[in-house]
Amino acid sequence: MLEAVTVLGHATPEDVHAWVRERSAGVNISTVYRTLELLEDVSLVNHAHLSHGAPTYHAAAAPEHLHLICRGCGKVTEVEPAVVAPMVDTLNAEQGFVADVGHLTIFGSCRECAA
Repeated sequence: MLEAVTVLGHATPEDVHAWVRERSAGVNISTVYRTLELLEDVSLVNHAHLSHGAPTYHAAAAPEHLHLICRGCGKVTEVEPAVVAPMVDTLNAEQGFVADVGHLTIFGSCRECAA
C-alpha cells in the first residue's frame, strides 16, 4: 500500500484500494484503511483533508508542502511551507503556537478561475 500511495500521490483510501485490487483481488477496503492508519503511525505516510470527503494520503518521504485547492475547477497545487512562514512565525511569537503546515489546506480560486 505504501507503493500505491507513492505512485498515486494524493490518494484517497478508495484510490489506494482500486490500485491494490488491480494487483491483488483479495484486499478489501477495511484492510486499506487499517494499513494506511498503521503506515501513518510509523511515519511512512501523511494525510491531508483536500475536500469534505475522505482524507488523501501521500508518502512521508515527499517534501513537506501545503495545498491550495481551487473551489472552481478542483485543481490542487502544492506549495512550499516558506509561503506561509510569516503567518507561522507570527502565530509562534504571539501565541506560542507551533503550526504543522503539512496538514494545511487553503481553499480559494486559482488564477484561471479568479480571472
